[in-house]
Amino acid sequence: MAIHEFAVTGASDGPYAITTGPDGALWFTMVHSGRIGRLVPGEEPVSRQLDDPACQPTIIVAGPDQALWFTEYQAHRIGRITTEGCVTEFPSPTREGGPFGIAAGHDGALWFTETVADRIGRITTDGRVTAFPLPVVGAFPSAITCGADGGMWFTMNQANAIGRIDMDGAVTVHPLPTEAAGPVGITAGPDGASWFVEITVGQIGRISTDGAIVEFPLPDRAGRPHAIIAGGDGRLWFTEWAGNRVGSITTDGVIETYDLPTPRCEPHGIAVGPDGDLWVALENGSLARVVPADGIGPH
Repeated sequence: MAIHEFAVTGASDGPYAITTGPDGALWFTMVHSGRIGRLVPGEEPVSRQLDDPACQPTIIVAGPDQALWFTEYQAHRIGRITTEGCVTEFPSPTREGGPFGIAAGHDGALWFTETVADRIGRITTDGRVTAFPLPVVGAFPSAITCGADGGMWFTMNQANAIGRIDMDGAVTVHPLPTEAAGPVGITAGPDGASWFVEITVGQIGRISTDGAIVEFPLPDRAGRPHAIIAGGDGRLWFTEWAGNRVGSITTDGVIETYDLPTPRCEPHGIAVGPDGDLWVALENGSLARVVPADGIGPH
């Protein structure tokens, strides 16, 4: 395992989420300064200041329209940035939703969570927004992913559950076996299931399309796992925010963890980069490139 860290901004800017864009570059949010960053591995990073420095851009993903889409948690908006750096912002329906997670759906739209409003939102690439209320009050829906079954799967951080929403807005809620698990990150796995992290109890969870849930305890139950993605090697990769680590889990539950070299760097988002390596957003102002000894394969 080789890990290299690259300073991309000031320590107070807070790189938070990261993804690979359609232009073959890494794109990342800076939650504390209201900026969107772009890095081509081997080149100098560039960034774009959003109009509200306190907007708190959080999750960023590649959209179906060759642009990047992101949530603005404090400004209650959904943002779109082209690969040339042109930004458009769309307010949530009530302008107080607290959007956090966002993912592209099978229907060509973007789906997002509204943590404060207890809703799931849908936005078309031309900016038309629809909102679907959840059947649970105080659920705090967090991350969201497109499932193998065509639905959108999302974590309900305060309701201690995993939710699923159909393209027509019908919601199903699956309670977790462990109390107060605090699910956050979620991703579609290579096995047709959705995989998620339980930040408060230090576990990785798997939910199949029929709602069956299995949980896998981490070696450090206090590591506070945050984000999770599928690599190209059949494993799931995740960050441990308090543990200062990245880790992997196979689909049959074998876990390995790796310490990051800088203490208290606060790893959050993780993505497979355009170079085929893993890249992690560190809130200390850096991005980490993680190269497993056996590689992660195609992506």
